[in-house]
Amino acid sequence: MNIKQTLQLLDIQEVTTSRQKSNGTREFKLPVRDQYGAAIHVASFASGYIRRTKAGGYCPSWQLNKTKTVPPTKDYKWPSKERILIHNEQDRLEYLIAFCLKNYYIGQANMLSNGNFIPKWKYESYKDEYKNRVNEVNNPEVKVIINGHRYNVI
Repeated sequence: MNIKQTLQLLDIQEVTTSRQKSNGTREFKLPVRDQYGAAIHVASFASGYIRRTKAGGYCPSWQLNKTKTVPPTKDYKWPSKERILIHNEQDRLEYLIAFCLKNYYIGQANMLSNGNFIPKWKYESYKDEYKNRVNEVNNPEVKVIINGHRYNVI
């Protein structure tokens, strides 16, 4: 399956502006929302970076690239982290899709369609309650008492 088909399958919309396109940037809007109800935008940059954009709050965007540890140098005596850039656009888009699937689709699978987050423990109790309601609807139980005797009508 190619990138375009995968984007369509996942209902990821490209929202790249003409200026971004001329810079070699591609921006996408995901159909899922974050835990605060905001739309999730991710972008692939010609420089090799992949970022989440328009996240709001104090940090409006952050990098999604993997990191590697850089050994200390004579100028800086502690090890540090460096982003691994992906220079091929095809590889960047594949990584972006895989990251979104793992972190935004699967990672937020317990969110409702209106954006409300349900903790796993609460979801489990809702699931059991829902099963009981479905069983009551599919298998109605009617009880009739005649002369002090209880009869179940099926």
